[in-house]
Amino acid sequence: MNFYVARQPIFDKNKNLFAYELLLRDSLDNVFPQNINDDEATAKIIEGLEFNLGLESLTQGTLAFINFTHDSLVNGYPLLLDKEKIMVEVLETAKPNNKLLAACINLKEKGYSIALDDYEHDSAWKQFFSYVDIIKLDYSLTSEPQFQEIIAALSSYPDIKLLAEKIETYSEFQHALGIGCEYFQGYFFSRPEVIKTVAFNPSQVSVINLMSEINKGELDIKKITSIFEDEVNLSFKLLRYVQSPIFKRNTTIQSIKQALLVLGIDELRRFICLLFTAQFSVGKPKQLTVMALARGRFCELMVKAALPSHSQSSAFLIGLLSLIDAMVDGDIQELMDKLPLHDDIKNAIISRKGESANFLKLCELFEKADWQNIERFCQKIEVDREQSGLLFQDAIIWADERMSAIH
Repeated sequence: MNFYVARQPIFDKNKNLFAYELLLRDSLDNVFPQNINDDEATAKIIEGLEFNLGLESLTQGTLAFINFTHDSLVNGYPLLLDKEKIMVEVLETAKPNNKLLAACINLKEKGYSIALDDYEHDSAWKQFFSYVDIIKLDYSLTSEPQFQEIIAALSSYPDIKLLAEKIETYSEFQHALGIGCEYFQGYFFSRPEVIKTVAFNPSQVSVINLMSEINKGELDIKKITSIFEDEVNLSFKLLRYVQSPIFKRNTTIQSIKQALLVLGIDELRRFICLLFTAQFSVGKPKQLTVMALARGRFCELMVKAALPSHSQSSAFLIGLLSLIDAMVDGDIQELMDKLPLHDDIKNAIISRKGESANFLKLCELFEKADWQNIERFCQKIEVDREQSGLLFQDAIIWADERMSAIH
């Protein structure tokens, strides 16, 4: 039986990665289970973390927010996981009774951190506040009066931090900052505040020129070499990347041209795409770059598996550039107009049109762990759901490895 889990990043107020919420509800071996309850889902994720992926491969050294039901808390399920690596997230369906309180006190005494999920104020929860580290506010459900009621109730508990989840707009992000939220979860970073124009620095221009070269029918190695040689920073990154442990090479590199030839055409294209995301995501969370790379790799792998006659490199670009607006805080249409890309690639990114764009849509569903729609969408585009999930997992691992190789 295979195990699969999606992860959603949680950021602090400076947009630095703070944690991931693990969003697993079922393994990919099963048809999406409408009949599996929250208790079974919690048990499955714990089993999967213990015997399959492990927390380290998912959270990259940060905390993992994991949902626990009332019964799983009372039965001590969190104790199966390392207290230093998880945030025990009490589901909103849990009943604030004495059994749950005793379980939370026990966890706190043993050094675990506790969060209340999708919090709606109820005086019965006040007895828990002394043992709670984080309270999550759902921006899709909470009204302004409810926000104020919660803030007032927490006035005597300054150590409790607020986490705003399901943030979808810049204005919601600003509101959450205004009411004192310390942490943020959602896709607000991919819907940035619109800036009318975007100016590129010299290094970004060089990478754009490299992108233009790799999208031509035949690569001009001499011209690509010249672009790298004119940018010391890019040359350094290339040499470091070529000699990364992920390739297991012992070749001694003596020139930029040799480095390019050693990489090979396919890996060279990927590396230039990696450079692109690194150059255009300066000042943004590292996870945004990882997500862009994972999208690119997923689209590439899906085209290879399902549409072998299509261009894998174009599919990679579609996934990679789908977050470019978030990287530079710009309008996606304006950005596409400035980049030397084929119209089919631009239409896939802007309008999600075309067969390769279907894989980008599927990737976005996996990011949100929207299992029910994943099942339906896989049927619609006639791809295998289990294979797709495994390729998404491979794409995340691949993206993390490439980011490590360039930094």
